[in-house]
Amino acid sequence: MNLLIGEKISIVTAKAQTTRHRILGILNDENYQLIFSDTPGTLIPKYKLQESMMKFVKTAFDDADVILYLADATDRIPEKDIFIEKISKTEIPTLVVINKIDLIVQSELDKLIETWTGIFPKREIIPVSAKESIHTEQLLKRLIELLPDSPPYYPKEDVTDKNMRFLFSEIIREKILMTYRQEIPYSVEVYIESFKEEEKITKISATIYVARESQKGIVIGHQGKALKKVGTEARLDMEKFLDKKVFLEMHVKVKKDWRDDVNILKQFGYEN
Repeated sequence: MNLLIGEKISIVTAKAQTTRHRILGILNDENYQLIFSDTPGTLIPKYKLQESMMKFVKTAFDDADVILYLADATDRIPEKDIFIEKISKTEIPTLVVINKIDLIVQSELDKLIETWTGIFPKREIIPVSAKESIHTEQLLKRLIELLPDSPPYYPKEDVTDKNMRFLFSEIIREKILMTYRQEIPYSVEVYIESFKEEEKITKISATIYVARESQKGIVIGHQGKALKKVGTEARLDMEKFLDKKVFLEMHVKVKKDWRDDVNILKQFGYEN
C-alpha cells in the first residue's frame, strides 16, 4: 500500500501484529481513486485488543470490492488461516499477492505459486517485490481493471483517513517494535497528548502506555537510553514527513492490563 500510494501511511516491521487498526490509503489519479484498506493479520484472539483487531479485518472484508491476500515469500504457509476458507467461498474478486520474491530463487517461487494455486485454484496469483518494485505496476493495473465504476469517496488531496496524531503515534510504535524484544512491543500503546504546529517547528507530546509496572523500566532503559533512541528515530521520521523541525517529548505510564480493558481500548480507538 505504501509503495503504490507513494506515502508511508502504514508502519512496517518484520514482527507479527505490527498493524492494529484498519488504515485506509487513498491513491488518486485523474481517472480513478483507489482506496486500500490495510488491516491486521489474521489470528486467534487471546485478549480483547486482538478481538478488536479481528473486527477491523471482518469489516474490511465485508466492505471490499477486491480482496488482496498478501503472502510473504519467506514465511511458512499457514496451516490454518480463518480467512482462507472464507476467501475460497466468497464471490469477491481476489488477488493472491506473493511479496518479497526478491529474496528467493525462481525454483522456490515456482513451488510457492504451485502451492498457492492449490489453495486458491480459482484465484489469480501475482508475485511481487514491493521493495524492488517488481510487478507492482502489473498489480496496480489489475486492481484498476477489477474495481467497479464509482464516484470518488474522498477529496482528491487526501491520502488516508487517519489524522496526524494517529500517524505520528504509529511512527513511535514502529520504533518501539524495532527496538524492544519479546512481549514489550505488544504490551505498548502510544497516545499523542498534544500536537502544536508553529511556523518553524511542530511540538508533540506523547505518552507510551505499558501494561505492567515492570515494563516501564524496560521501555525507559538504563539512564533513559532506550527511550531516547526511540524518540530520536521517531522524531527524524516525523521531520521527514512534515519537512520541518519537530520537538518530541515522551513519557511512559502504566495502565494495568489495558489490552483486556474495554473502556481503555475505546479511548485508544479500538472497537468494543
